Amino acid sequence: MAKTVQTIITECLQELNEELENPNLEKITPQTKIFGGNGALDSLALVSFITDIEEHISNEFNQEIVLADEKAMSAKTSPFRNVESLTAYIESLLEK
Repeated sequence: MAKTVQTIITECLQELNEELENPNLEKITPQTKIFGGNGALDSLALVSFITDIEEHISNEFNQEIVLADEKAMSAKTSPFRNVESLTAYIESLLEK
C-alpha cells in the first residue's frame, strides 16, 4: 500500500509542478519537502494538491479520506512536511 500511496503523491506533485515549475519538485524523493519551512508548495498550491490526492486515493482504493482535517492541521509535526510523512499519514487514514 505504501508504494501505491507514494506513487500517487509523486504523480500529483509532478502534475502540479507542470504549472508551478518549481525546481524543488523536479526530482521527487521521499524526503522532498512539500509544505512548511523550505516547502515546495504555498498554501494555495497545497489546497490544490490535497484535492488531487484525495481524488486519486478515492479512485485507487475506493475509499474516501479527508487530508485537511483538524487532526492534520493541529498536529505538532505536520503530515505535509515531506512525501514520506504524507505517505505514512495517508496509510494510517486508509487503515481505519
